[in-house]
Amino acid sequence: MIQTFLFDMGNVLVSFCHDRMCRQMGALCGLGGSEVKTRIIDSGLQWEFERGQVTPEEFHCRFEQAVDVTLDQNHLAIAASDIFTLNESIPPILARLKTGGHRLVLLSNTSVWHFDHIQERYDVLQLFDDFVLSYRAGAMKPDPTIFEAALKVIDCHPRDCFYTDDIPAYVEAGRQYGLDAEIFTDAARLIQQMSRRGIVMD
Repeated sequence: MIQTFLFDMGNVLVSFCHDRMCRQMGALCGLGGSEVKTRIIDSGLQWEFERGQVTPEEFHCRFEQAVDVTLDQNHLAIAASDIFTLNESIPPILARLKTGGHRLVLLSNTSVWHFDHIQERYDVLQLFDDFVLSYRAGAMKPDPTIFEAALKVIDCHPRDCFYTDDIPAYVEAGRQYGLDAEIFTDAARLIQQMSRRGIVMD
């Protein structure tokens, strides 16, 4: 019996666009999005940030060094984070699961800037009981460390935890840890997946 639901964030709860992030950060320093992508994504700096290996202050400093421009850190954080759109079909499902007595846990590769931005802008994260975040865990999916962190907070046997993620490799990794995992495509398919497990949405 499913007791806990483990949700990915990006492209499940919210959609996002890294190209938009790079364009907006580039607009602050007179660079094109592709040039910013080279400096923060291709270089691995963004992934260091999402693993918590660099602080916001260190990310800001290294970005300034990479583009040779002095920038306000708050302006940079906004440019890097204003890239999300809520998937409006998901909060009603989460609310229904909560009223049904299910535990909700978020499992996400994310940075502190991105997580804080979503938490401030949308109410959806208030529905969750716990968060397993890459920048806190020091590892990104599909690294074993972050899945082991998730297993500690789901508060049930892995087979009683349903995990949904839009990236097949992460779903497969979850299955390796015994989670009942399925690929997320849209709310309709998610409802079907839950129905097959005896959880019916009104």
